[in-house]
Amino acid sequence: MTGAAAAVSLTLTACGSGGGSGPDTDSLVISANAIAGGKNEQEAKWIEEWVIPNFVEHKKEKDDVDVDVSFDASGVDDEQYKTKLALDLQGGSGPDIMNLDGIWIGEFAQAGYIKPLTEVVTQADFWEGWDQIPEAVQKLGSFENERYGIPAGTDGRVLFYNKDLFEQAGLDREWQPESWDELIEAAEALAGIDGVTPVQLNAGTAMGEATTMQGFLPLLAGAGEHIWDKGKWRGESDAVTDTLGLYETIFSDGLGDPLLQQEAQGRDKSFEQFAEGRIGILLEGDYFWRSVVHPELGIAPMEDRDEVVGYAKIPAIAPGKGIHGQDYASMSGGSARVVNPETDSPELAFELLTFMNSDEALKALLEGEARITARTDTNADVLADDPMLTFVADEVLPITAYRPGLAEYTRVSTLLQEATASVVSGNSAQDVAASYRDKLEGVVGGAGNITN
Repeated sequence: MTGAAAAVSLTLTACGSGGGSGPDTDSLVISANAIAGGKNEQEAKWIEEWVIPNFVEHKKEKDDVDVDVSFDASGVDDEQYKTKLALDLQGGSGPDIMNLDGIWIGEFAQAGYIKPLTEVVTQADFWEGWDQIPEAVQKLGSFENERYGIPAGTDGRVLFYNKDLFEQAGLDREWQPESWDELIEAAEALAGIDGVTPVQLNAGTAMGEATTMQGFLPLLAGAGEHIWDKGKWRGESDAVTDTLGLYETIFSDGLGDPLLQQEAQGRDKSFEQFAEGRIGILLEGDYFWRSVVHPELGIAPMEDRDEVVGYAKIPAIAPGKGIHGQDYASMSGGSARVVNPETDSPELAFELLTFMNSDEALKALLEGEARITARTDTNADVLADDPMLTFVADEVLPITAYRPGLAEYTRVSTLLQEATASVVSGNSAQDVAASYRDKLEGVVGGAGNITN
């Protein structure tokens, strides 16, 4: 965004914000990077056609209060949307309710643009909806153990596998590995089938963030560590080295396809190869199930998906060795809705926020679509006919983890992608871990911000 464009954006948003509407008016503005006829259209239509009219009616019937709610729609690149919000909040204006990517929460909190919910609304902790959101999922809208917003939606990573290939390799069609050793044992059995890549584990820079989220980070959680914890980034710790060591085992033993990791369309090709029965095990998000191999809607549809595609939790390196002493691990993404601390109507804004995150509202947003939400009660209804998504909601979300919402994260993620690429190219996990740590110092402000 250019300086001139940013200034215009700042001025326009300030004019319509709760912060500039005046204390005598009951008016609120909702902002999201969504727009009718464009980006995230489903969310935009839901806000305009369901949330606003129903909340206005709700306030009239409940409190006999007239409320003016408007929607500040955007349909731009995520970084443009982020910059616009940051400028507005820095100037003490902006919308009353805003949608933030989970990886922005910490950055905005450290900058003072947003505050813990209890500092904005004293009764925020007493919302009954918290009981419906697993503690692990609440971290999507949290930073340093403080809630800043309500998770707006999430997902989970699992191991997908081809049951027919498993049977052909002499393995059980129903599979749940309990350790990395058991994962490797299954891959070695699959290696006996001609034309099949036993494991697709995303690596390298061509895969981008998919390498980090559908590869390194869930495995690191299974090795017992977060990439950022207690104010420091992980360097060449045992868990980081062990995670790179798993990459080394898979690719040095021919259990993965190193060339696939280097191709610009490698991830899409991995989807196609799995759908064609040429990949045995794939670490992916639930997106793969509902949007890639979906029999009717998928980009690589599998007519026999429900019979052939199995799914299992990602095991820890060994039982009990994952984060928090867990036997399994995962990573999740998503966004959160946050109240502007400068709003003129904090209680009303929080009431709107909780209204948007109610069971009724989320069902209205989904319109019958089977998609994971942050709420267990909503998931129980909307996922009832989809056993895979129910599995993620019930078994994976309670043990999941999230990326650190810090400005340095994207550069750290790139270093992790480069590290996995180096291992796939034949370098040892220990050497790569040491090199990664050296580079990390230059990204996160020196050795004092790193722990092993």
